[in-house]
Amino acid sequence: MTKSLEGEAVDPPPDAADASRSSAGRGRLVPFLFPALAALVATLFVLELAIGSIPIPVGDVVRFLLGAESGNEVWNTILWDLRLPRAIAALVCGAALGAAGLQLQTLFRNPLAGPWALGLTGGAELGAAVTIAAGTIVGSAFLAQFGFLSGLGVVASAMLGAAAVAAIVAAVARRVSTMTLLIVGLMLGYLAEGLVSVIMHFTTEIQGKVFASWSDGSFGGVQWEDFPVLLPTLFVGLTVALLMVKPLNALLLGERYAASLGLPVERARLLTLLGAVILAAPVTAYCGPILFIGIIAPHMARGLLNTSDHRLLMPATMLLGAAVTLAADLVVHLPWERHVLHLNAVNAVVGAPFVIALLLRNRNMRAMEF
Repeated sequence: MTKSLEGEAVDPPPDAADASRSSAGRGRLVPFLFPALAALVATLFVLELAIGSIPIPVGDVVRFLLGAESGNEVWNTILWDLRLPRAIAALVCGAALGAAGLQLQTLFRNPLAGPWALGLTGGAELGAAVTIAAGTIVGSAFLAQFGFLSGLGVVASAMLGAAAVAAIVAAVARRVSTMTLLIVGLMLGYLAEGLVSVIMHFTTEIQGKVFASWSDGSFGGVQWEDFPVLLPTLFVGLTVALLMVKPLNALLLGERYAASLGLPVERARLLTLLGAVILAAPVTAYCGPILFIGIIAPHMARGLLNTSDHRLLMPATMLLGAAVTLAADLVVHLPWERHVLHLNAVNAVVGAPFVIALLLRNRNMRAMEF
């Protein structure tokens, strides 16, 4: 732990003290870790397709993925119409939330920062709610005529809501401690959720029930027609996250030191925040608020790699975010006798103890500092 020129407690630079401290362990792990994580994600993806109220043999699932349909038409229909869109959504959205969480934790120097904890998810939820409520005024049949543009409008509204919250958080961040910033983000999220409830009060009963179901968080509502908007948007956000790894490494040194190295700090901050918004908003628009993934995936990556180098952390966080999300969704869709589990309930059962352990085991995190 060192001090920046601003007096901030920071991690050692990834290409200096951090690299020398963990280079031996990292050199042994990296050649095997990323293939192992990719294999884990692939395994969970296949299990997502195979396990459910109607079990499908893994061999048939693999043949289906390779383009050779099985002889069972019912299985083909289940895989194509129900399970494959859900599994793809869980994979890409988990990677997106993990990447967004890592960006926010580094940008705001807060180990518990994430799209949900800082209110970005609530802002996106509010933006989507405004667009959904507009359907009551102009008529859902009218909106349905626009198809692709209708979905794009919901995502755009979610981005505006998340961006508004992000702008407030960024303005407050320079004036308050990391603990206060976290509280402000949580309060903004709760405020957004309260406004959503008010808006839904003035919609039709059917729309209110649909929105209430959506607000539980689920990948099951994502259909093939949603991917032309969802996937390109998340691809842009993930590309931005990968391109920002060097600026994020520089920001670990403190903003003044990073500026002395030639980094345009304000532009780096803006791009990082914009990237987090692009990742969090579409996920919320199509899947509802997904909790905890953005917090725990970056810390899992740090624990595995024992480094602060975002060149390694970012791809590892994406893979772990995808793996954790697929695993949680798999638990939800196990063939329970009574299907009452919700995705966020599973995330909370895992995520809340993880965060508590994170705070109790690390002195710096108990002080809410890196």
